[in-house]
Formats: sequence, structure tokens, C-alpha cells
Amino acid sequence: MRRVLLLALLLVFPGCGTTQQRSGTEQLLLSDAVDRSIDRIDLSVLSGETVYLDATYIEPVKGTGYVNSSYIISALRQKLITAGCLLKSVPDEADYIVEARVGALGTDAVEVTYGIPASNALGAAASLISSTAALPSIPEISVGKRNGTMSTAKVVCFAYHRESGHPVWQSGTAVAKSDAKESWFFGAGPWQRGSIYEGTQFAGAKLSLFRRRRKETDRPNGIRIADAHRFADPDELEERLQMAEQKSDGADATDIVPVGHQQPSASDSSP
Repeated sequence: MRRVLLLALLLVFPGCGTTQQRSGTEQLLLSDAVDRSIDRIDLSVLSGETVYLDATYIEPVKGTGYVNSSYIISALRQKLITAGCLLKSVPDEADYIVEARVGALGTDAVEVTYGIPASNALGAAASLISSTAALPSIPEISVGKRNGTMSTAKVVCFAYHRESGHPVWQSGTAVAKSDAKESWFFGAGPWQRGSIYEGTQFAGAKLSLFRRRRKETDRPNGIRIADAHRFADPDELEERLQMAEQKSDGADATDIVPVGHQQPSASDSSP
């Protein structure tokens, strides 16, 4: 009922709106596409192993603002650590090498007008005839308008044993898309929705009338890069490190358990 009332008000009181700066939106789309692509990579096979990330073939990306090679490498490092890998800064200290590359990173845009677009074709034709007075251009006459922007990222990884060079794992192609749509109806807008928004927005303000339901296929295995999550309490971690150093029997190791990518159970989250 509220949706019907809102649409009726839009028909009675049409308005207008424009978007001036899109660089921030494009950067959000690119970074979101990178995060989604890397989240599709399942690194659980290397959990608990010492790993070095070889980013030699991730070339610097020009013209994409802050979403450059450094951002992609940092996101990959974060994914390796949260998957339980013991990340090393020197190749000789790692048992396995993970090599990564970027196959695509870019943004496409489309604009659709429902009605008659603006045109100055008649004026241009009249200017060819010197005796003809200049004719005004035809303004845009539309009932609706839609702009869409979509970013695409493709990230591929594979791992091999450092000493033997034997292949142990490959990620397959991880392609992800991120989108943002803006619509105008009878001059009212922009209505904004897409993967970078939480629900539908009107001219930058969130609306509670429309909520986007996330598909199950959108949810990757484990913890997403965009999720807020605390893996360990700093005080407890320091105590466990001190206890591990104080062990003098030389037997197997440590009380430190590498972080995993499993979701916390209900019992762990209860107070």
C-alpha cells in the first residue's frame, strides 16, 4: 500500500535530479568487484601452510584511482591470512608460492531514455541553407531515464611447492561484477540501487520501502573481505605467544592455532 501511495505522489508531484560526480561511485564499483572476485577464491587447501604471495604479474593499473595493484595485492594478502595461511614476506621462508594475476578490471556504462532524446538535427540541417532561419533544437521529452554502470574484475591464482616446483592448486577463473543503477520517472530521481548500495536510495537517501534480498549465490564460502570480524583478542594472543616461547621441551610446537575461514558457531557468539 505504501508503495502505491508513493508512486501516486510521484505522478502528481514530479521532480528532477541529476548526478554530477561519478568518480567516487566508479571507485566503489571497482573495489567491490575486486573484493567479490577474490572472495570467490577458496584458499582452504593451503590453510596452516607457510605461503608467499608472488605478485610479480599484477601490473600497476592506470586510470582507476585508488583501485590499483596495491589494493588488489592487499586484498589477496588479507584473504590468504583469513583463510588460515601463514603468510611470509620472503619466498625462501615459505613452503608454497601463490602466484596471482588480474585478467580484467574495468567499468562499462549504459544510458537509456524512454521517450524522445534531445536533438539539434533540424537546426544543423537548416544551417546548410543560408536563407533559412536557425531552428531551435528539440529538447528531451521522456517519461523515464535509466543510467547503469557495471564494473568487472577477474582474478586468477595458482600455487606450487617452492622447492620442487610441483603444482598443488589452482583457483580457476574468479570473475565478479558490481553494478549501480540510477533511474528517473517523470523527472523524479535519481532512484539508486545496485550491489554497492544497501537497498534502494532516492537522491542519496536510503529508503526502507525497498530492500534488496541477497541471493545465496552471492555469499562466498567463509568470511568475506567486506565483513567486519575479530579473529583474536590482542591480550589473549600475547599471552599465548608468551606461553609458546616459554616451552623448553622442544616438542611440537605451539598453542597458536592459525585463523580459519569457518563461520563462528552459535555457542561461540553467545554471551
